[in-house]
Amino acid sequence: MSEPTEEKFYEKKISRRQMLKYTGVGAAGVMIGASGIGSVLNVFGMAMPDDDETAKNKIKFYGAHQSGIATDVPTHIYFASLDVVVKTKKELQDIFKTWTSLSVRLMNGEPVGDTSTNGYVPAKDTGEAKGLDAANLTLTFGVGPSLFDRPEFGLASKRPKELKDLPHFPKDQLDPAITGGEICIQACADDPQVAFHAVRNLIRAVSGKVSLKWSQAGFNSFPMKKNKKQTPRNLFAFKDGTANPNTGSKTDMNEVVWINPNESKPWLTGGTYLVARKVQMHLETWDRTALGEQEATFGRHRDSGAPLGKQQEFDEVDLEEKDASGRPVMPADSHVRLAKEAGTRILRRSFSYSSGIIDSTGTYDAGLLFISFQKDPEQFIKIQRKFGRADKLNEYITHRGSALFACFPGIQKGSYIGEALFN
Repeated sequence: MSEPTEEKFYEKKISRRQMLKYTGVGAAGVMIGASGIGSVLNVFGMAMPDDDETAKNKIKFYGAHQSGIATDVPTHIYFASLDVVVKTKKELQDIFKTWTSLSVRLMNGEPVGDTSTNGYVPAKDTGEAKGLDAANLTLTFGVGPSLFDRPEFGLASKRPKELKDLPHFPKDQLDPAITGGEICIQACADDPQVAFHAVRNLIRAVSGKVSLKWSQAGFNSFPMKKNKKQTPRNLFAFKDGTANPNTGSKTDMNEVVWINPNESKPWLTGGTYLVARKVQMHLETWDRTALGEQEATFGRHRDSGAPLGKQQEFDEVDLEEKDASGRPVMPADSHVRLAKEAGTRILRRSFSYSSGIIDSTGTYDAGLLFISFQKDPEQFIKIQRKFGRADKLNEYITHRGSALFACFPGIQKGSYIGEALFN
């Protein structure tokens, strides 16, 4: 007997008798209790399951905002940029419906389907996360500017004016192979295999409907002080993310990150914009640079993370402070000074990466997977333009990859990822 389609399940209610018929069980088979219909629907991979509050190291999938934005930064990321292969709006819509159900399961620490029940066919789940818990997995989905250029999807009228390719910035040397994309999936977790498993199985579930354009794994390490995570360090050994907005403050997040009503297209209310930049860090050059020069480049003391002239990491940056000779304590070309002078803020969630070597010289292919969230891409653009050619850090880094995505608002139970975009 052929299985019923997902569309039929969504369009009409199914009686208990019909359900028993579809699943091939009856009087001699399985009793379905108060929650049994959902369990049976899981057989077809069509249910919209609940967050499992009992799961270990679990972060909720459903909510006002997507996870992985204001959520505490974990130790690992697997970021994937995808292109869409399907040709109709309904097929695109079905991709997000499929991902919704699977995402809840993955964030519950569950497999997306059986792992080994039938030795004659491929398992529904690839199995490498078996035995691991949810590991604080978060999944964040967004759509890129080029998706709205596809006439077959009919989404041109839904495109926000802010959603366009980032401009070329001074010192950019972008590789087209790691630039752009029509959909992004950001998987963050405290276990690298959990993050990779999530993206792998989401893409596998819609095989032939999307293609992987580029991806990057990344990591962070968090020093602990009095059982509290401290700011992580990048591969230049400087603290990264000190000046972030307070993710626990509704006022701060509404001002910097979340798109409020009437600030963009209605389908983006409660969402945000994600900027991804793959930044190669020239470690060999940096390692030959004196510590004082390194600190002047960033505008912070390496060990404490404090702004130059200050003692503590979170001390206010003072651009007017002078030294004994009357020169600015904060150099004019320092990274911190230029960022402060830009006069705007973003939420950084960056990760280090190390992907072997670039060529036969043994140069590290290592650096920063820069991720930032902001309610308007112009916030990032303004800061990056301020850096321009003046930023002394440019001597030690090269921007190789770049992308911009509009991240959907949170998903409510009974809905699916990006539903408002298709209405």
